Amino acid sequence: MDPEEVARLIEAGIEDCEATVTRARGEHDDDHLRAEVVSPAFEGLSLVDQHQLVYDALDGHMTTDIHALELRTKTP
Repeated sequence: MDPEEVARLIEAGIEDCEATVTRARGEHDDDHLRAEVVSPAFEGLSLVDQHQLVYDALDGHMTTDIHALELRTKTP
């Protein structure tokens, strides 16, 4: 899955979100991605709950199109 498409899905699914998604292992590894996601929606949530918001935004793509996602979440 294209990193830009993954970023769009995350940004569409989380309010006031800014997502930066890159390939984790280089240009030719399509299914290992790295994402940094910044949103005020994460305020007061545990790290597990923050990551769950991102997974929810990606809907079924985590089980079909994305093999691995290195995820970093934070508030602005």
